[in-house]
Amino acid sequence: MKAGRAAVFAFVFAVAAVAQAVTIDWVTVGDAGNAPDTRYGSYGAVAYEYRIGMYEVTAAQYCEFLNAVAATDTYGLYNANMWTSTYGCKIQQSGSSGSYTYSVAADRANRPGNYVSFWDAARFANWMHNGQPTGAQGPGTTEDGAYINVGNQATFARVANALFFIATEDEWYKAAYYDPNKGGPGVPGYWTYPTMSDTAPSNQLIDPDPGNNATFYDSGYTIGSPYWMTLVGAHENSESAYNTFDQGGNLWEWNETAIGSSRGIRGGSWHLYANYLSASDRYNVVPSIEDTAVGFRVAGSLESTEIPEPATVSLFGIAALAAMLRRRRRRA
Repeated sequence: MKAGRAAVFAFVFAVAAVAQAVTIDWVTVGDAGNAPDTRYGSYGAVAYEYRIGMYEVTAAQYCEFLNAVAATDTYGLYNANMWTSTYGCKIQQSGSSGSYTYSVAADRANRPGNYVSFWDAARFANWMHNGQPTGAQGPGTTEDGAYINVGNQATFARVANALFFIATEDEWYKAAYYDPNKGGPGVPGYWTYPTMSDTAPSNQLIDPDPGNNATFYDSGYTIGSPYWMTLVGAHENSESAYNTFDQGGNLWEWNETAIGSSRGIRGGSWHLYANYLSASDRYNVVPSIEDTAVGFRVAGSLESTEIPEPATVSLFGIAALAAMLRRRRRRA
Protein backbone atom coordinates (compact mmCIF):
# COMPACT_ATOMS: atom_id res chain seq x y z
CA MET A 1 0.00 0.00 0.00
CA LYS A 2 1.37 3.43 -0.90
CA ALA A 3 2.25 5.76 1.94
CA GLY A 4 -0.52 8.25 1.13
CA ARG A 5 -3.17 5.60 0.98
CA ALA A 6 -1.90 4.02 4.22
CA ALA A 7 -2.22 7.39 5.90
CA VAL A 8 -5.81 7.66 4.76
CA PHE A 9 -6.65 4.25 6.19
CA ALA A 10 -4.90 5.19 9.44
CA PHE A 11 -7.03 8.32 9.59
CA VAL A 12 -10.23 6.36 9.09
CA PHE A 13 -9.41 3.85 11.79
CA ALA A 14 -8.31 6.61 14.16
CA VAL A 15 -11.64 8.38 13.67
CA ALA A 16 -13.51 5.13 14.23
CA ALA A 17 -11.54 4.51 17.41
CA VAL A 18 -12.91 7.65 19.04
CA ALA A 19 -16.54 6.64 18.42
CA GLN A 20 -18.20 6.45 21.81
CA ALA A 21 -20.57 3.89 23.24
CA VAL A 22 -22.46 5.80 25.95
CA THR A 23 -25.26 8.01 24.72
CA ILE A 24 -27.40 9.92 27.22
CA ASP A 25 -31.08 10.50 26.50
CA TRP A 26 -31.36 14.13 27.51
CA VAL A 27 -34.22 16.36 28.54
CA THR A 28 -33.84 20.12 28.80
CA VAL A 29 -34.83 21.80 32.04
CA GLY A 30 -35.82 25.30 31.03
CA ASP A 31 -37.77 28.03 32.82
CA ALA A 32 -34.61 29.69 34.10
CA GLY A 33 -34.98 31.84 37.19
CA ASN A 34 -37.85 29.87 38.73
CA ALA A 35 -38.79 30.49 42.35
CA PRO A 36 -37.80 27.91 44.98
CA ASP A 37 -40.10 25.46 46.68
CA THR A 38 -40.43 26.73 50.24
CA ARG A 39 -42.68 23.99 51.63
CA TYR A 40 -39.79 22.04 53.17
CA GLY A 41 -36.97 24.58 53.19
CA SER A 42 -35.87 26.28 49.99
CA TYR A 43 -35.04 24.03 47.05
CA GLY A 44 -35.33 23.93 43.28
CA ALA A 45 -34.50 27.48 42.20
CA VAL A 46 -32.10 27.42 39.23
CA ALA A 47 -31.08 30.56 37.35
CA TYR A 48 -30.10 28.87 34.06
CA GLU A 49 -31.20 26.20 31.63
CA TYR A 50 -29.46 22.83 31.71
CA ARG A 51 -29.95 19.24 30.66
CA ILE A 52 -30.42 16.10 32.70
CA GLY A 53 -30.58 12.44 31.82
CA MET A 54 -34.04 11.11 31.13
CA TYR A 55 -33.01 7.92 32.93
CA GLU A 56 -30.64 6.77 35.65
CA VAL A 57 -27.26 5.60 34.38
CA THR A 58 -27.72 1.96 33.46
CA ALA A 59 -25.56 -1.05 34.25
CA ALA A 60 -24.63 -1.26 30.56
CA GLN A 61 -23.49 2.38 30.48
CA TYR A 62 -21.42 1.97 33.64
CA CYS A 63 -19.93 -1.24 32.22
CA GLU A 64 -18.77 0.69 29.14
CA PHE A 65 -17.10 3.18 31.45
CA LEU A 66 -15.29 0.41 33.32
CA ASN A 67 -14.07 -1.19 30.11
CA ALA A 68 -12.69 2.16 28.99
CA VAL A 69 -10.78 3.14 32.14
CA ALA A 70 -10.58 0.26 34.61
CA ALA A 71 -8.21 -2.31 33.11
CA THR A 72 -6.28 -1.30 36.22
CA ASP A 73 -8.89 -0.10 38.70
CA THR A 74 -6.78 2.46 40.55
CA TYR A 75 -9.67 4.26 42.25
CA GLY A 76 -11.99 1.31 42.84
CA LEU A 77 -14.67 2.16 40.31
CA TYR A 78 -15.79 -1.46 40.39
CA ASN A 79 -17.40 -3.02 43.45
CA ALA A 80 -17.49 -6.82 43.55
CA ASN A 81 -21.01 -6.65 44.98
CA MET A 82 -22.18 -5.54 41.55
CA TRP A 83 -21.77 -9.20 40.58
CA THR A 84 -21.85 -11.22 43.80
CA SER A 85 -24.72 -9.55 45.66
CA THR A 86 -28.26 -10.82 45.20
CA TYR A 87 -29.19 -7.18 44.65
CA GLY A 88 -26.25 -6.23 42.41
CA CYS A 89 -26.56 -4.85 38.90
CA LYS A 90 -24.67 -7.91 37.58
CA ILE A 91 -21.55 -6.34 36.15
CA GLN A 92 -18.78 -8.95 36.26
CA GLN A 93 -15.06 -8.27 36.38
CA SER A 94 -12.77 -10.78 34.64
CA GLY A 95 -9.00 -11.13 34.32
CA SER A 96 -6.33 -9.61 36.53
CA SER A 97 -5.20 -6.10 37.35
CA GLY A 98 -3.74 -4.46 34.27
CA SER A 99 -6.04 -6.40 31.96
CA TYR A 100 -9.43 -6.40 33.70
CA THR A 101 -12.46 -6.58 31.43
CA TYR A 102 -16.11 -6.16 32.34
CA SER A 103 -19.40 -7.57 31.13
CA VAL A 104 -23.00 -7.11 32.16
CA ALA A 105 -25.75 -9.72 32.21
CA ALA A 106 -28.08 -9.06 29.28
CA ASP A 107 -31.20 -8.94 31.46
CA ARG A 108 -29.63 -6.26 33.69
CA ALA A 109 -28.17 -4.03 30.99
CA ASN A 110 -31.06 -1.53 30.97
CA ARG A 111 -31.63 -1.49 34.70
CA PRO A 112 -29.85 1.13 36.81
CA GLY A 113 -26.31 0.54 38.02
CA ASN A 114 -25.83 0.37 41.79
CA TYR A 115 -22.91 0.10 44.24
CA VAL A 116 -21.60 3.40 42.85
CA SER A 117 -20.12 5.99 45.20
CA PHE A 118 -20.39 9.73 44.67
CA TRP A 119 -16.72 9.78 43.67
CA ASP A 120 -17.39 7.02 41.11
CA ALA A 121 -20.21 9.11 39.67
CA ALA A 122 -18.00 12.20 39.51
CA ARG A 123 -15.31 10.23 37.66
CA PHE A 124 -17.96 9.00 35.21
CA ALA A 125 -18.90 12.66 34.60
CA ASN A 126 -15.24 13.56 34.05
CA TRP A 127 -14.92 10.71 31.56
CA MET A 128 -18.00 11.91 29.69
CA HIS A 129 -16.70 15.49 29.72
CA ASN A 130 -13.37 14.32 28.28
CA GLY A 131 -15.06 12.55 25.35
CA GLN A 132 -15.16 9.00 26.76
CA PRO A 133 -11.44 8.24 26.28
CA THR A 134 -9.88 4.83 26.77
CA GLY A 135 -6.91 4.73 29.13
CA ALA A 136 -5.72 4.53 32.70
CA GLN A 137 -7.56 6.39 35.43
CA GLY A 138 -5.82 9.74 35.72
CA PRO A 139 -5.65 13.23 34.15
CA GLY A 140 -7.53 13.32 30.88
CA THR A 141 -9.78 10.38 31.76
CA THR A 142 -11.28 10.39 35.27
CA GLU A 143 -9.33 12.81 37.46
CA ASP A 144 -10.07 16.12 35.77
CA GLY A 145 -12.47 17.57 33.23
CA ALA A 146 -15.83 18.51 34.74
CA TYR A 147 -14.43 18.24 38.28
CA ILE A 148 -11.15 18.82 40.05
CA ASN A 149 -9.87 17.16 43.24
CA VAL A 150 -12.12 14.12 43.01
CA GLY A 151 -12.11 12.31 46.34
CA ASN A 152 -11.31 15.40 48.42
CA GLN A 153 -14.50 16.53 50.13
CA ALA A 154 -13.02 19.93 51.07
CA THR A 155 -11.60 21.00 47.68
CA PHE A 156 -13.69 19.05 45.16
CA ALA A 157 -15.31 21.45 42.69
CA ARG A 158 -17.12 21.63 39.36
CA VAL A 159 -15.30 23.70 36.75
CA ALA A 160 -17.04 26.62 35.08
CA ASN A 161 -17.23 25.02 31.63
CA ALA A 162 -18.31 21.53 32.72
CA LEU A 163 -20.21 19.74 29.97
CA PHE A 164 -21.32 16.73 32.02
CA PHE A 165 -21.80 16.65 35.78
CA ILE A 166 -23.85 15.34 38.68
CA ALA A 167 -26.77 17.66 39.35
CA THR A 168 -26.74 19.89 42.41
CA GLU A 169 -29.61 19.35 44.81
CA ASP A 170 -31.46 22.32 43.30
CA GLU A 171 -30.90 21.08 39.73
CA TRP A 172 -32.06 17.58 40.68
CA TYR A 173 -35.05 18.86 42.67
CA LYS A 174 -36.27 21.13 39.89
CA ALA A 175 -36.13 18.36 37.30
CA ALA A 176 -38.08 16.07 39.61
CA TYR A 177 -40.78 18.27 41.14
CA TYR A 178 -41.13 21.62 39.36
CA ASP A 179 -43.85 22.14 36.78
CA PRO A 180 -44.10 25.48 34.94
CA ASN A 181 -47.79 24.72 34.31
CA LYS A 182 -48.83 22.93 37.50
CA GLY A 183 -51.74 25.27 38.19
CA GLY A 184 -52.64 25.73 34.51
CA PRO A 185 -50.85 27.33 31.55
CA GLY A 186 -48.13 29.62 32.87
CA VAL A 187 -48.96 28.95 36.53
CA PRO A 188 -45.92 27.23 38.04
CA GLY A 189 -45.65 25.10 41.12
CA TYR A 190 -44.03 22.05 42.66
CA TRP A 191 -45.46 18.55 42.87
CA THR A 192 -44.92 16.44 45.97
CA TYR A 193 -43.85 13.39 43.96
CA PRO A 194 -41.74 13.23 40.78
CA THR A 195 -44.63 11.62 38.91
CA MET A 196 -46.52 14.93 38.55
CA SER A 197 -48.69 14.09 41.52
CA ASP A 198 -49.41 15.31 45.03
CA THR A 199 -50.74 11.85 45.86
CA ALA A 200 -48.32 9.06 46.67
CA PRO A 201 -47.78 6.79 43.66
CA SER A 202 -48.65 3.13 43.43
CA ASN A 203 -45.78 0.66 43.21
CA GLN A 204 -47.44 -1.43 40.53
CA LEU A 205 -45.74 -2.28 37.24
CA ILE A 206 -48.65 -2.12 34.82
CA ASP A 207 -48.66 -2.34 31.03
CA PRO A 208 -49.78 0.09 29.80
CA ASP A 209 -48.81 2.31 32.71
CA PRO A 210 -51.79 4.46 33.81
CA GLY A 211 -49.52 7.05 35.44
CA ASN A 212 -48.35 7.83 38.98
CA ASN A 213 -46.43 4.60 39.50
CA ALA A 214 -42.87 4.02 40.69
CA THR A 215 -40.56 1.24 41.86
CA PHE A 216 -40.55 1.03 45.67
CA TYR A 217 -41.73 -1.18 48.53
CA ASP A 218 -45.38 -1.14 49.62
CA SER A 219 -46.47 -4.39 51.28
CA GLY A 220 -44.37 -6.04 48.62
CA TYR A 221 -41.81 -5.15 45.99
CA THR A 222 -42.66 -3.67 42.60
CA ILE A 223 -40.55 -6.44 41.14
CA GLY A 224 -38.90 -9.02 43.34
CA SER A 225 -36.11 -11.51 42.92
CA PRO A 226 -33.93 -11.71 40.94
CA TYR A 227 -34.20 -8.15 39.58
CA TRP A 228 -35.57 -5.90 42.36
CA MET A 229 -35.07 -2.89 40.06
CA THR A 230 -37.23 -2.29 37.01
CA LEU A 231 -35.98 -1.37 33.55
CA VAL A 232 -35.32 2.36 33.36
CA GLY A 233 -38.46 4.12 32.15
CA ALA A 234 -40.66 1.05 32.72
CA HIS A 235 -43.35 3.30 34.22
CA GLU A 236 -43.70 5.01 30.87
CA ASN A 237 -46.52 7.41 31.82
CA SER A 238 -45.19 8.35 35.24
CA GLU A 239 -42.64 10.97 34.21
CA SER A 240 -41.90 14.34 35.76
CA ALA A 241 -43.00 17.55 34.07
CA TYR A 242 -39.63 17.63 32.27
CA ASN A 243 -39.98 13.99 31.15
CA THR A 244 -37.49 12.39 33.49
CA PHE A 245 -38.22 8.87 34.71
CA ASP A 246 -37.49 7.13 38.00
CA GLN A 247 -36.48 10.21 39.95
CA GLY A 248 -38.65 8.50 42.52
CA GLY A 249 -37.80 4.88 43.28
CA ASN A 250 -35.52 2.30 41.69
CA LEU A 251 -32.37 3.84 43.24
CA TRP A 252 -31.48 6.76 45.44
CA GLU A 253 -29.58 9.24 43.28
CA TRP A 254 -26.52 11.22 44.23
CA ASN A 255 -26.55 14.97 43.96
CA GLU A 256 -23.51 17.20 44.03
CA THR A 257 -24.45 19.30 47.04
CA ALA A 258 -22.12 18.92 50.03
CA ILE A 259 -23.76 18.62 53.44
CA GLY A 260 -20.98 18.63 56.00
CA SER A 261 -18.81 15.59 55.31
CA SER A 262 -21.52 14.01 53.14
CA ARG A 263 -23.20 14.42 49.75
CA GLY A 264 -26.90 14.56 49.09
CA ILE A 265 -29.12 11.74 47.88
CA ARG A 266 -32.77 11.99 46.91
CA GLY A 267 -35.60 10.01 45.40
CA GLY A 268 -35.96 6.83 47.46
CA SER A 269 -35.32 3.31 46.22
CA TRP A 270 -36.78 -0.06 45.36
CA HIS A 271 -36.74 -1.32 48.95
CA LEU A 272 -38.20 1.69 50.82
CA TYR A 273 -41.66 3.18 51.20
CA ALA A 274 -43.38 5.88 49.13
CA ASN A 275 -42.66 8.71 51.57
CA TYR A 276 -38.97 8.53 50.65
CA LEU A 277 -39.89 9.58 47.10
CA SER A 278 -41.42 12.81 48.35
CA ALA A 279 -39.99 16.30 47.88
CA SER A 280 -39.99 16.59 51.67
CA ASP A 281 -37.43 13.81 52.10
CA ARG A 282 -33.81 14.95 52.05
CA TYR A 283 -30.89 12.69 52.94
CA ASN A 284 -27.12 12.65 52.82
CA VAL A 285 -24.45 9.98 53.19
CA VAL A 286 -20.67 9.89 53.07
CA PRO A 287 -19.55 10.19 49.43
CA SER A 288 -17.50 7.00 49.51
CA ILE A 289 -20.42 4.71 50.29
CA GLU A 290 -21.30 2.09 47.66
CA ASP A 291 -24.71 0.64 48.37
CA THR A 292 -27.28 -1.66 46.83
CA ALA A 293 -29.85 1.15 46.83
CA VAL A 294 -27.75 4.04 45.46
CA GLY A 295 -27.06 5.01 41.85
CA PHE A 296 -26.96 8.22 39.83
CA ARG A 297 -27.95 10.10 36.70
CA VAL A 298 -25.88 12.64 34.82
CA ALA A 299 -26.72 16.22 34.00
CA GLY A 300 -25.13 18.49 31.43
CA SER A 301 -24.83 22.01 30.09
CA LEU A 302 -26.72 23.04 26.99
CA GLU A 303 -23.36 22.92 25.19
CA SER A 304 -22.77 19.24 25.99
CA THR A 305 -22.65 17.11 22.86
CA GLU A 306 -22.52 13.43 22.12
CA ILE A 307 -19.86 11.84 19.91
CA PRO A 308 -21.43 10.22 16.81
CA GLU A 309 -22.36 6.57 17.05
CA PRO A 310 -19.73 4.11 15.73
CA ALA A 311 -21.77 3.32 12.62
CA THR A 312 -22.02 7.02 11.81
CA VAL A 313 -18.31 7.51 12.25
CA SER A 314 -17.57 4.49 10.10
CA LEU A 315 -19.74 5.82 7.30
CA PHE A 316 -18.04 9.18 7.60
CA GLY A 317 -14.65 7.48 7.47
CA ILE A 318 -15.56 5.44 4.41
CA ALA A 319 -16.85 8.51 2.63
CA ALA A 320 -13.73 10.48 3.52
CA LEU A 321 -11.53 7.65 2.34
CA ALA A 322 -13.35 7.37 -0.99
CA ALA A 323 -13.17 11.10 -1.59
CA MET A 324 -9.46 11.28 -0.84
CA LEU A 325 -8.65 8.31 -3.06
CA ARG A 326 -10.68 9.84 -5.91
CA ARG A 327 -8.68 13.05 -5.59
CA ARG A 328 -5.43 11.09 -5.70
CA ARG A 329 -6.52 9.23 -8.84
CA ARG A 330 -7.43 12.50 -10.56
CA ARG A 331 -3.99 13.86 -9.74
CA ALA A 332 -2.24 10.71 -11.09
